[in-house]
Amino acid sequence: MTDSTLVALRRHLLDHSVRTGDFTLKSGRKSSWFVDSKQTACRPDGIVLVADAALAVIPADVTAIGGLTMGADPVAFGIAAIAATRGRPIRSFSIRKESKDHGVAGRLAGALEADDRVVITEDTVTRGTSLFEAVEVVRDLGAEPVLIMPIVDRGGTCAAMAAEAGIAYHPLVTAPDLGFDYEGV
Repeated sequence: MTDSTLVALRRHLLDHSVRTGDFTLKSGRKSSWFVDSKQTACRPDGIVLVADAALAVIPADVTAIGGLTMGADPVAFGIAAIAATRGRPIRSFSIRKESKDHGVAGRLAGALEADDRVVITEDTVTRGTSLFEAVEVVRDLGAEPVLIMPIVDRGGTCAAMAAEAGIAYHPLVTAPDLGFDYEGV
């Protein structure tokens, strides 16, 4: 990824996704800042920046991208769509929070296939629980997670979890990149 893409992505996140104040995180911890990366991923100029940064680090042999709904959905779907316009077919999928018991049952929604080499993505990660729930489901479906790639890592703990699981880890932007300390967990 070019430095100008990374600078533009950081600027977009700061302009549209980062808020300061008093926040309670999903974990219950208090924070002086919050990042809603969907505000970047759901804007046309933002998802193009995310896709540019992502496609620069996604291995060439990756065949699918997705993660746990809702955090992964706009990221995975946007990257896959933009990749297709660039001659790089990557299918996308979403993992439901609970199994569906009608129609096509199970937790998978989308185009994940057994033996796929997969990027697990999410908009923002603090602790990594959603990412690793998706890893488990993807493995159970017979595919291989090869990269964990959130837009923003605000917690700084997910890299060690990924290393322990034997999966490469590459956040596109970190808390320090945005001028904040890691939240840690």
